[in-house]
Amino acid sequence: MSLSCFKAYDIRGRLGVDLDAGIATRIGRGFARALGAGRVVLGRDVRASSEDLARAVAQGLLAEGVELLDIGLCGTEEVYAATALTGADGGICVTASHNPMDWNGMKLVRAGAAPLDAATGLAQIRALAEADDFGPTRPGGTRHDMAAQARAAYVAHILPFVDIAALRPLHILVNAGHGAAGPTFDALATALAEQGAPLRFTRLFHDPDGTFPQGIPNPLLPENRPATAQALRASGADFAVAWDGDFDRCFFFDHQGRFIDGEYVVGLLAAQFLRREPGAGIIHDPRVIWNTRDVIAGAGGQAIQARTGHAFIKQAMRDHGALYGGEMSAHHYFRDFFHCDSGMIPWLLIAELVSREGPLADLVAARKAAFPSSGEINFQVADVPAAVARVEATFGPQAIARDEMDGLSLDLGDWRFNLRASNTEPLLRLNVETRGTDPPPHVAQVRAALKL
Repeated sequence: MSLSCFKAYDIRGRLGVDLDAGIATRIGRGFARALGAGRVVLGRDVRASSEDLARAVAQGLLAEGVELLDIGLCGTEEVYAATALTGADGGICVTASHNPMDWNGMKLVRAGAAPLDAATGLAQIRALAEADDFGPTRPGGTRHDMAAQARAAYVAHILPFVDIAALRPLHILVNAGHGAAGPTFDALATALAEQGAPLRFTRLFHDPDGTFPQGIPNPLLPENRPATAQALRASGADFAVAWDGDFDRCFFFDHQGRFIDGEYVVGLLAAQFLRREPGAGIIHDPRVIWNTRDVIAGAGGQAIQARTGHAFIKQAMRDHGALYGGEMSAHHYFRDFFHCDSGMIPWLLIAELVSREGPLADLVAARKAAFPSSGEINFQVADVPAAVARVEATFGPQAIARDEMDGLSLDLGDWRFNLRASNTEPLLRLNVETRGTDPPPHVAQVRAALKL
């Protein structure tokens, strides 16, 4: 049978339609067989369906004779860390990140937390799972509960990213959205306090709850931001951090409760790393590029563009030996975190930056004025190629530059847009950026060309 839950670099699907326990078991067996894995890390997010799916994946792994290191409820990045730090042959996190409640999925990595896509094993896993011809179970499968050890090792690994001596007393509001971030954040906050970090926290929607009483944790959606902004203003915090469900993305709000679009955070972190290692390579995605490239050039770095998506950015990080990489969707990648993305490391770095240089609002004000952007706008389109063709026919003749690395990007001189189909959801995504002018009129132009 064909398994539609396999996407470009992840597994995601509707429960009971594209993904169920039986399919999860076959994926577990296919993963072990394709990678020749003897030891595999397994974790899961907080969704109500994740525990049963993780149990099914474990069944498949154990049937292949795997030594299973089960780290339980965690963030995706904890699976990455555990895979690399234990020398495992691969890792699986059962998560649908920010997808709707009736979805779930998996994020997969190879040894060393290296990415998996169709060219590096995902296609083979899919073929094995679809064939479902594994034969009898193999002997030797064992399971170890590694949750406590894995979290301690993860915290110890990411603490050195921040200069604790440089931190000044800050009040930070953190919103876990009832996702997986709460327990991991608490472990990190405890370690920071033990080392004398003068930070105070207000916690919002902190306890994991797979029913998501505040809605699916996805701060990229404008309708999900007011709760964080209001709580921040009420608390008087210096800034706020909000995570998605598996906390591999983090989002920032300034002291006035204003949301900071992801590309400006990418610029801040790129400049911060280039002060440490001048001339280093910085990876960025193709969606919103002008601010990022301007910051990198000004700091003497090398801007390197890669396709959108964690598997592609991770591979580019490795291929170029890049120090840092960032996507406007709030994924941040670090050479010294196994070339992987983390939602915890960025807030540590921003806390250090605010301690050294002042309020977050002041740090991004000039950048936002120079390069305004629309934020990502999603459309449900019945015929994506036809819709993109209409836009290309309208704006292509006027473009001074075009880029088709990931969707359609056209540079119109004083404004630029990227239009691409989502790799994980049935959506068409639009991002518009300008040079000091207001993006909404240009958004309206593209929308009109789409004929929605």
